[in-house]
Amino acid sequence: MAYFVQQLINGIALGSIYGLIAIGYTMVYGIIGMINFAHGDIFMVGAFIALIAFLALMALGVTMIPLALFLVLIIAMVLTAVWGWTVERIAYRPLRESFRLAPLITAIGMSIVLQNFIQVAQGARVKPLQPVITGGYVLFEQNGFTVNLSNIQILIVATTLILMSVFWLIITRTALGRAQRACEQDRLMAALSGVNVDRTISLTFVLGASLAAVAGLLYLLYYGVIDFYIGFVAGIKAFTAAVFGGIGSLPGAMLGGLVIGLIETFWSAYFTIEYKDVAAFSMLAIVLIFFPTGLLGRPEVEKV
Repeated sequence: MAYFVQQLINGIALGSIYGLIAIGYTMVYGIIGMINFAHGDIFMVGAFIALIAFLALMALGVTMIPLALFLVLIIAMVLTAVWGWTVERIAYRPLRESFRLAPLITAIGMSIVLQNFIQVAQGARVKPLQPVITGGYVLFEQNGFTVNLSNIQILIVATTLILMSVFWLIITRTALGRAQRACEQDRLMAALSGVNVDRTISLTFVLGASLAAVAGLLYLLYYGVIDFYIGFVAGIKAFTAAVFGGIGSLPGAMLGGLVIGLIETFWSAYFTIEYKDVAAFSMLAIVLIFFPTGLLGRPEVEKV
């Protein structure tokens, strides 16, 4: 029982990171119906920006960890948002009205560009970071096994819950959220109603990139090591989480992230770790057989 609870805590922490990345996929798809396969690499760029910013602040004498992390978070979100806006403006907007395969090819191309840019700029070796947030709490002990809840896991889950609440309020209670929902239903009618469609889509990319930056910082603090390839692996799993929960649904993206994280963690704990990805993708296939739109997805209505 103690081992099960420990893996449950680990799975929730990992799934929260996947969920934050998955929200970026689902927001973009919900508005323009396009899968932004470069989003995982935006997450990777955010992690590298966070690492560089943290080391720079330490070199400048900012030694208070809470202040340093707050400044790193702001810097990473702003600079990664600029990357997200640039990718949308250069790579996606010109092809928005093109045939559906063109933006998909562009997204894969941008993913390769970002990967190779970071590889050239930062090197191919992994970049470590010494543990910044340490300590935790002992929940209970059973048969010599201790169940621990670390402070970084608490930070990950708390940050995820706060950001989910903020974004839910943005989508449901603000003018930007109303514009996003209008563009999701019909971009042409939204434009005729006075909605600035281009600005709404750009802001959606910016918000998704900001969330990816937060996920990148949390990943860096949790694992303490990053490289130029983490965006591909995490991006594929976050995309799987978005489809699992129902792409286009924010709660579905978070639910899918949690499920994928739990599947990986429990499979690694009780079975061979080499097949944890096979287990996650197999579960996705099984769910889509019975729920073609995902767990919380809505059937897409063809407009005529």
